[in-house]
Amino acid sequence: MSYVNRPIDDIPPQPGVVTKAIDYHDSVRWGPIISGLVVALATYLVLNALGGALGTGFLSDSGAPRSNADNVGTSVGIWSIISLLISLFIGGWFTSRACGPINRSIALLNGTILWATVLALSAWLVASGVSGAFGIAASNAGEVINQVQQQGGVNVPANAPNVSANEARSLAEGATKALWSFFFGSLLGLIAAMIGASAGARTPRTHHST
Repeated sequence: MSYVNRPIDDIPPQPGVVTKAIDYHDSVRWGPIISGLVVALATYLVLNALGGALGTGFLSDSGAPRSNADNVGTSVGIWSIISLLISLFIGGWFTSRACGPINRSIALLNGTILWATVLALSAWLVASGVSGAFGIAASNAGEVINQVQQQGGVNVPANAPNVSANEARSLAEGATKALWSFFFGSLLGLIAAMIGASAGARTPRTHHST
């Protein structure tokens, strides 16, 4: 057996074991979520102020403010729900934009967490009675529920243990309307936040090497 000295460049490379590096990062981006939360609350305040100004302006210019008060109250309540959906859509859009390039699934995940954060924060603010800008935004959700109860003709009697059968049915009917309104309103808010997050998502760019 004889050995021949060959240059190193002529030796073919030996196959090795290739390990795939995994770039791990959290899918939940709390910075963009908080940004979207602030934008959603600010948008909600502005839209509610606009609806309230139009409603009170209509009453002040009308010849019969008492007769038109019920219609204006209903319109303001509907506008409050519409403004909430618009605010969650815009908040979801800003959340995805602040995340940078992400795929649709991560955008929907962050949009869902934005919706849950708004819902939990609003409930906490209403329960704690916080005043100010955020308190006004949260209390409007409670006012919508109160309007639904008032439209259903629900009046809680002072002597609750001695309520009649008709009063008990009225209470149950009003509570059912309020709970169903909150349920469907929450689902619509979730859909609005997810649509906004999906619309604002920017897919990551793929670099092709030549």
